[in-house]
Amino acid sequence: MIPLDRATDTYLRHVAVERGLSQHTVAAYRRDLAVFAEWLASTPAVDSAGADRAGGAEALTDVARLGRADVAGFVTHLTSRPEQPLAPRSVARMLSSVRSFTAFAAAEGWLPLDPGTAVRPPKAPSRLPKAISVHDMERLLGAAGTADDDPVQLRDRALLELLYATGARISEAVGLSVDDVTTLSDPEDDAGDGLAVVKVTGKGNKQRIVPLGSFARAAVDAYLVRARPVFAARGASTPALFLGARGARLSRQSAWLVIQAAAERAGLASHVSPHTFRHSFATHLLEGGADVRVVQELLGHASVATTQIYTLVTADMLRDVYQTAHPRARR
Repeated sequence: MIPLDRATDTYLRHVAVERGLSQHTVAAYRRDLAVFAEWLASTPAVDSAGADRAGGAEALTDVARLGRADVAGFVTHLTSRPEQPLAPRSVARMLSSVRSFTAFAAAEGWLPLDPGTAVRPPKAPSRLPKAISVHDMERLLGAAGTADDDPVQLRDRALLELLYATGARISEAVGLSVDDVTTLSDPEDDAGDGLAVVKVTGKGNKQRIVPLGSFARAAVDAYLVRARPVFAARGASTPALFLGARGARLSRQSAWLVIQAAAERAGLASHVSPHTFRHSFATHLLEGGADVRVVQELLGHASVATTQIYTLVTADMLRDVYQTAHPRARR
């Protein structure tokens, strides 16, 4: 017998240590698997034919008895539970956690077959990313403040400029260190300025190099020279790029508040989130003629299929512009 809780702990150590997943991802897996285990503990299990599993209809506690009907039943439970049915995207995320666990259990030899492979999540409605226009983005960036003698405004402007210039996730941005911002030398550059880049560490600790545009570079340089030393003097030494009021690394929650405050001042608060910068970055690049595979690399997407959703955004915009502007586009 292999207790389900012990198998879960082994799996979580595997994804944290051997696969190197972030603590946030591991925590999400832990929460999802806890919900799965709680459901299994409260529900008599049946086999794929609808009959009780060998050993009776008692709650499942042995991972070796886990079957396809358990995984499929969990999905049904999530989509139809009376207290709070989950949206298809949330169900898909939780099923992904369970399937990753069952695949690991099968690979370890705890199960003869992976019971999760044949279970599919409910189909989620297609939802395009929300981006704002270049004009609105300029308003948002300007609302961060431009005072050269205010450390908070210098930091906030640098943070927002970097988010838009790189398409980094908010967690990736606050996870940056000072040394992650550097300059690549160009032997053909007579001025010797080189190319400013940011080394971004994304999901699975995968790193990518993203150029830092001139506006973002100027904002980050101003912050490093005139603001960061002010924050750093208030706390213990840290390599973090963006610091909070007490000198520690800026948290995701604090960075989110920076975005919300700027959005409110710009009159855009109702539809701006940290991911708005990432969506706008990708959409504006594609509108400007960037190749989708280049955008894929800059965003750190493992598959180009993930990036191609942004091509739908630009196609919709082209259609709307055409139908509005062309004299024979409308009946």
